[in-house]
Amino acid sequence: MRLILRSVKRVLMLAAVALTCASTASASPGLRGGITDSGGAFYDESARFFPVLEELGVQVLRLNLNWGGRLGVARRRPVEATEPDDSAYDWHLYDRIVRDANRHGVEVMFTIFGTPPWANGGRAPTTAPRNASQLREFVYAAATRYSGTFERRDGVLLPRVRYWVAWNEPNLQIGLIPQWRRSSGRWLIQSALDYARICNAVVDGVRTTMLRGQKIACGVTAARGNNNPNGAKPSVSPLAFLRAMKRAGARGFDAYAHHPYYGAPSESPATASPGRGGVTLGNIDDLVSELTRLYGRKPIWVTEYGYQTNPPDNIFGVPWKRQAAYLAQAFAIARAHPRIDMLLWFLLRDEPDPERWQSGLISASGERKPAFAAFRDEMAVLRR
Repeated sequence: MRLILRSVKRVLMLAAVALTCASTASASPGLRGGITDSGGAFYDESARFFPVLEELGVQVLRLNLNWGGRLGVARRRPVEATEPDDSAYDWHLYDRIVRDANRHGVEVMFTIFGTPPWANGGRAPTTAPRNASQLREFVYAAATRYSGTFERRDGVLLPRVRYWVAWNEPNLQIGLIPQWRRSSGRWLIQSALDYARICNAVVDGVRTTMLRGQKIACGVTAARGNNNPNGAKPSVSPLAFLRAMKRAGARGFDAYAHHPYYGAPSESPATASPGRGGVTLGNIDDLVSELTRLYGRKPIWVTEYGYQTNPPDNIFGVPWKRQAAYLAQAFAIARAHPRIDMLLWFLLRDEPDPERWQSGLISASGERKPAFAAFRDEMAVLRR
């Protein structure tokens, strides 16, 4: 019986993959807003984290759905990879998050991230899988589990997840390694080659469920890259990465995700990137133009954006009141742009380590910054 079911699934998968290339993106009605904060979702107390999201009026919470790594669902290799109930899978953390979010009126956006060692030869989670079909099968299992129709063995019906994102900042080493590879005397953007397979695997995995209304974003590029394969930290600029992933065959996604962070505290959201090839919110049309040329009129999801604050960051941060003003300006830019469908602020609460991210709406000690009220006001506007 299991072999028959497996054969049926393979037929359905092939049919869905064939249809994927014909998929076209349709812009969502209006801008959606929310928070990106995996750390808060994973480690903060649910009774503290989710009521604050509800108070803010957050529409979407983005977090990693880790395939591999310390919080990975598939730390062991599954026997039936497309079966959500395979004994190798551990979904308990993510089940808890989607249920808590649903109770507080927040939709979850899952970013599929991190390769388990069994799928990439024992390498770091930021190394692409050797066989993209293994990622596709995992994504199929995840999209099935969070389809809104999946009932656990204990009788709990899990909420639906509509929004899916393929990886995170693959044009930087924190997203994918290696970034570059030398072949036949020339440098290739290896990260884009690997990423095209990742993007397609995520697209095909979600599409194969045959569910309607699911939206998938690829790209998820960082604002800058040095295009220097010989540098200490080789990376790829977002426009070069977009062109390379197109050449490598990435296709079928509904939206292009990007993180148009500022480069210096003197830059407002309206400031264009001064660096060659960089894309901030101030020159987002450079990305929109190239995306349109390569893929047509797909929408943009800003899946991370924010400003560090001073205090505590006296190098890269801006004063608390300026953070609030810049937040309002960023949302005004996004609302006015016909191609931006999503703007997610990074993050809810500053990280305890002052050397890490301090762009939260709440300080590490729990004090609400002026940006908290500014964000709540913006969400109220979006909900009208």
